[in-house]
Amino acid sequence: MKKLNIYIIKQYIGTFIFTFFVAIFILLMQFLWTWVDEFIGKGVEFAVMFKLLFYTSVTFVPMALPLAILLSSLMCFGNLGEYYELVAMKASGISTWKVMRPLLYFSLTMSILGFFFSNNVMPVANLRMQSTLYDVSHKKMTLEIPEGVFYRGIDKYVIKVAKKSKDGNWIYDIMIYDHTDDKGNVKVTVADSGYMAMTPSQRDMIFTLYDGYNYNEIFDDKDYRTRRPFQKMSFKRQLVTFDMSQFDMKHVSEDAFKKHQTMLNIKQLTFAIDSLNVVYDEKVESNDKILLGRFRYYDMDNLELARHDRKIKKRHDGSAVGDSITQFKWPLLSNLPENEVQPVISMALASTTNMKESTSISINNMKRDRINIRKHEQVLNQKFTLSVACILFFFIGAPLGAIIRKGGLGMPVVVSVVFFVIYYVITIIGERVAVNGDMSVFLGAWISSIVLFPIGIFLTFKATTDAALLDAESWKKFFTKRKKSKTI
Repeated sequence: MKKLNIYIIKQYIGTFIFTFFVAIFILLMQFLWTWVDEFIGKGVEFAVMFKLLFYTSVTFVPMALPLAILLSSLMCFGNLGEYYELVAMKASGISTWKVMRPLLYFSLTMSILGFFFSNNVMPVANLRMQSTLYDVSHKKMTLEIPEGVFYRGIDKYVIKVAKKSKDGNWIYDIMIYDHTDDKGNVKVTVADSGYMAMTPSQRDMIFTLYDGYNYNEIFDDKDYRTRRPFQKMSFKRQLVTFDMSQFDMKHVSEDAFKKHQTMLNIKQLTFAIDSLNVVYDEKVESNDKILLGRFRYYDMDNLELARHDRKIKKRHDGSAVGDSITQFKWPLLSNLPENEVQPVISMALASTTNMKESTSISINNMKRDRINIRKHEQVLNQKFTLSVACILFFFIGAPLGAIIRKGGLGMPVVVSVVFFVIYYVITIIGERVAVNGDMSVFLGAWISSIVLFPIGIFLTFKATTDAALLDAESWKKFFTKRKKSKTI
C-alpha cells in the first residue's frame, strides 16, 4: 500500500507543479496585456520589470493554487482510469476512497500552506507589487522627439523638429519654445540643424544647434502692449541643455499603501476593523446629536395642526399640499408682526435646506465608511476561503477524473475551466454584492464554496460507489426503460 501511495503521489505532484506554473503564466500574460500601454516606451530597466513580474506572480497564487489542484486531480485520476490502473486497484480490493487518501493529505497540506501564504506573504507581495506598479505607471516616456510634431515631453519646453537623420542624432529645422519663465511663448530658438547627445552621466541632454536665431520678447518697455518689442540674436553655434532627471523613475514610499486592506494580515485586519467600527459609531453619535440639536424646538402638536390645516385646504379648494406656508396656523408665527413673517419663513427654509445638504453629505460619508469596513471584512474572509477552495476543488477534481476516465490536457482542462469559472464568477458577484451592503460579508465571501460544496459531495459519493454517472450506455438504458414504462 505504501508503494501504491508513493506511486500515486509521484503521478500527482508532477502534474500539480506543471499546472500550477501554467496557471501562473496565463494570469501573468493577462496582467501584461492589461498594463502593456504603461510599460511601452518608458525604458524601464530589466531589474525593475523582473521585480514587478515576480511580485505580481506571487499575488496570483490564490487563484492559481486551487485551479492547479482541480486540474491536476482531474488529470491524475483521469489517467488512472483511462489506462485501467484504477480498475486494477479496485479489483485488488482497494477502494476509490483509499486511492484518494494520500492526495487528500497532500491537498490538506497545500491548504494549510495556502493559509499561511495568504496571511503572511500575500500582504508583503501586494505592497511591493502595488508600489512598483505605481512607480512604473507614473514614469515619463523616454525622450523620443517625433518629426513634424510639437513635442511636450520635456517640462517647460516645446520642441519641433522637421526631420531627423537615420541614426536619430542629427536634427533639422528646429524650433524650441522656452516656457521656464511661465510667460508663454516669449522665448523662441530657431536653428537650421543640430546634434543631440547625452552627457556621460546620462543626466542631461545637450542640443548643439547651428545657424539659428534667438527671439526674446521685451517686457520692460512701457508701451509693450502696443509696440510688442523683441530682441533677435543670431548664432553660428549654441548649446541648449535639458535636464533628464525628470525621466527617471520616482520611487514612492511603501508607507502610502500600507493601510490598504490587501496589505494587512489577519491580526492587522482585525485591529483595523475594530478601529473603523469605533470611528463609525462616533460619527453616527455625533450626527445624531447635531440633528437632535437642530430639532430641539420642534413642537409635535403644532406639526399635527399644520398637517390638519393642509388637509382641510386641499379638501375645500383642491389645491396642492403646501401651496402657501403662510396660511398654516402656527401659533409662533401668529405672534409676529405681519412684515416679519415672510423673512422668518425664508430663514427657516434656508436653514432646512442647509440641514438637508449637510445630512446628505454625512450620509454619503457614512456609506463610504461602511463600504470600507466591509472591504476589510471581505479581505479577512478571503484569508480562509483560499484554504477551503483547495480542499473543495480536490473533492471535485479527483472523483470527476475517476468518473470521466480521460487524462491528458483535453477533457480535464475543459471541465476544470468550467468549474473554476463558475467558482470565480460566483465569488466576484458575491463579494461585490456584499461590499454594496445587499448581503452579509460572510455570505458574500463564502457563497461560491457553499454552492460547490454539494457538488463535491455528490461527485465523491458517485465515484466511491462506482456509479456510472457519465457513461453514455447507462444513460441510454435508463431512458429506454423510462420510455417502455410509459408505453405500458
